[in-house]
Amino acid sequence: ARNSLKDDDSGDHDQDQGSPKDSEKEKTEDEDKEQNTSKKKMVVPGAGEHPLQYNYTFWYSRRTPGRPASTQSYEQNIKQIGSFASVEQFWRFYSHMIRPGDLTGHSDFHLFKEGIKPMWEDDANKMGGKWIIRLRKGLASRCWENLILAMLGEQFMVGEEICGAVVSVRFQEDIISIWNKTASDQATTARIRDTLRRVLNLPPNTIMEYKTHTDSIKAWEDFHGLVNASGGR
Repeated sequence: ARNSLKDDDSGDHDQDQGSPKDSEKEKTEDEDKEQNTSKKKMVVPGAGEHPLQYNYTFWYSRRTPGRPASTQSYEQNIKQIGSFASVEQFWRFYSHMIRPGDLTGHSDFHLFKEGIKPMWEDDANKMGGKWIIRLRKGLASRCWENLILAMLGEQFMVGEEICGAVVSVRFQEDIISIWNKTASDQATTARIRDTLRRVLNLPPNTIMEYKTHTDSIKAWEDFHGLVNASGGR
C-alpha cells in the first residue's frame, strides 16, 4: 500500500496506464511543456481591458465523502473552470460563480496562476507551503472575495511568491488558504500572514497555521497508510 501511495505522489499523474518507457515519458513531458507554453499565451486581455500582472485559472473540485482519496482521484475530480488575463475577464467568471457560502458538501474553489496546478506536487508548489485559516460558517464568501481581490491586485508584495488560493467548504467549518512557492522564506511567509490579517479583517483570536506541502504529503501518506493497513478502503 505504501508503494502505491508513493507512486500516486510521484508527480507523474499524466500517465494513468502504468509506467511508460523512459522515451515515451520524455516525449510526454516535452508535449506537456509545449502545451503549458501555448496555454500561457492563450488568454490575453481584450481591447481596452485592464490587464492583471499575472494570468489566473479558476478550478473547482468536489469529493464524495466516504470514497477513497488518492492523489490520482483528486486530479480526476478537479475541473478547470477557465482562465483570465484582465480585471474584466475575472468579473465575467466570478459574477456567474456560486459563492462559497452557498456550496454544499465537500467542495473547493481554487484560483491559481495560469500554468500552476492546485496540487502539492506541481513544480511551482513542491518547495512551498500555505497559510490556513479556519472559519466558522457564514464567513467564507466575504473572506474568499477579499482574499482573491487582494491576490489579483498584488497586495501581498512578495514578488512572484504567491501561487494561488483555495476555499474549502466542509460540513462543520470552512477553510481558506493561500499558497506560496518557498516555505523556508520566513520574511515572505510573515508578510503574507500580516497582509492576510489586514485584508480579511480577521478577529484577533483567529488561529492561523502555516503548513509546508511536504508536511501535508507526509500526513496524507501516514493517514492513508494506516487506513490501508487496517483493511479500510
